[in-house]
Amino acid sequence: MAKSKQKQWPRCAECDLETNKRICMTEKGLHSKGCPTLTHKEVLAKANAEYEHPEIREFAYQASRQEAECYANRHERPYVMQPSKTRIIEICEFAQKMGYKRLGLVFCVGLALEAAKVAEIFKIHGFDVVSVLCKAGRTSKDKIGLKDEEKIYQGTDEAMCNPIYQAFLLNHEQTELNVLLGLCVGHDSLFFKYAEAPTTVLAVKDRVTGHNPLAAVYLSDSYYRRIKQ
Repeated sequence: MAKSKQKQWPRCAECDLETNKRICMTEKGLHSKGCPTLTHKEVLAKANAEYEHPEIREFAYQASRQEAECYANRHERPYVMQPSKTRIIEICEFAQKMGYKRLGLVFCVGLALEAAKVAEIFKIHGFDVVSVLCKAGRTSKDKIGLKDEEKIYQGTDEAMCNPIYQAFLLNHEQTELNVLLGLCVGHDSLFFKYAEAPTTVLAVKDRVTGHNPLAAVYLSDSYYRRIKQ
C-alpha cells in the first residue's frame, strides 16, 4: 500500500536557512520543505486581495513606512541596520500617520504606575486617552465558576479580570487605536477578540522577568533551561 502524502504545513520557525538567502526575502532564494512562500498559493492570493481595500491598504502602507523610519541613516551604502526609535514612540508616530486622535489603553492593575506614565506620554504627543484597567466593573470570579482554591486571594470574593468589559468600553468610546499593556495570557486574547478598533501591544506580562518574556527564551539553554523540561 502506498504511503499517504504527508501534509506539509508552514514551519517557518524551524527553517535553518540564512535569513537573507531565503526565498521569502529574495526572488531566487532557497526554501525549506513546506515553505508558505511557495505553497498555499490560493491562501496567499486571498490575503493579498485584502490590500485592495483602501482602508486596509492605507493601514499597511503607513505601517511599512513606520517600520522603515525606525532605522537611521538608511541612505548609507553598504547599509547596516541602526535602530533608532523605541516602541512607544513608534506607536505615537504610527497613530499620527493614520490621523488618529483617540487612543485606548487597556492595562493590568499590576502595571498601574506604568500605565499612568504611558497615558502621560500619549497626551504629550497630542492624543486623547481612554484608559481602562483589568478589574474595572468588579465582576466576581464566582461568575465564571472559579473555586476558592483556584483564586489568588483565597477566602475572598475576588474580582476577575474582565477584558470583554475593557473591549466593550473602548468600543463604546469609539477609540481609533488600542494599546495593550500587560494583560494576562488569555485575557489579552479575549480583548483582541472583542475589540473593534485595531490593537497594538506596548508590553506583555511576565511576572518573573519584569515583563521581558524573551529573557527566559534567550536563557533557555542556561539559567532558564528548566522551561525545556
